[in-house]
Amino acid sequence: VSDLVCKGVKPKYYFLSGGGNKKTFTKKNLSLISKALKEEQNRFSLQIGGGDTVYSKKTSFSVTMLGFSNKIVERNNAKKNDDIYVTGDIGDSYLGLKVLKKKSKLSGQLKKYFIKKYYCPDIPYNFSKKIVNFANTSIDISDGLISDMEKLINNQNLSFNLYFDKIPVSKQMLMYLNKKKENKLNLVFHGDDYQILFTSQKRNRKLIKSVAKKMNQKVTLIGKING
Repeated sequence: VSDLVCKGVKPKYYFLSGGGNKKTFTKKNLSLISKALKEEQNRFSLQIGGGDTVYSKKTSFSVTMLGFSNKIVERNNAKKNDDIYVTGDIGDSYLGLKVLKKKSKLSGQLKKYFIKKYYCPDIPYNFSKKIVNFANTSIDISDGLISDMEKLINNQNLSFNLYFDKIPVSKQMLMYLNKKKENKLNLVFHGDDYQILFTSQKRNRKLIKSVAKKMNQKVTLIGKING
């Protein structure tokens, strides 16, 4: 979903193929998978278009998604002096993964919050409908903020500056950092955020701020494209 959303494309249909065996596709597991898919279909107004199942010793799933748009935001189209923006908060999902792997100890509501962010990231679905109006280039953050920023401009003779203190984190993340005395640097560059990373000309600052406010979407200016 995030691959399409970050380009201003509305996801519509998906095709699901799965490989496994009797140990994988138990009645209980199939019920859980079906329930989860229905939740995502309702969340993003999706329809399943088809797919296939095959016997396999190892469990695997493949998802192909289709969407529609009159215009898309391409990669490698950043301009010199563009502002760099990101939607939402960064780092929550990675911390959730650390908790699940028992590499970070948390309990209570904070533990539940970060684990949920790992399994159910807040994809900026509605905001993406307007992104074609002001973004020069865009990508979803799956591999990490810096890694995906490099991919965003990898065919261009450009560089970038990120303002570390501006990288947005949630209130819960701030609580965690203060409680554990941990450095924010260790948590915001690891991926699985699925937020939109995009660039735009300075003249669009008021427009972006207005759209973000109307859609109740957190959008933060975090850097600049250099020549």
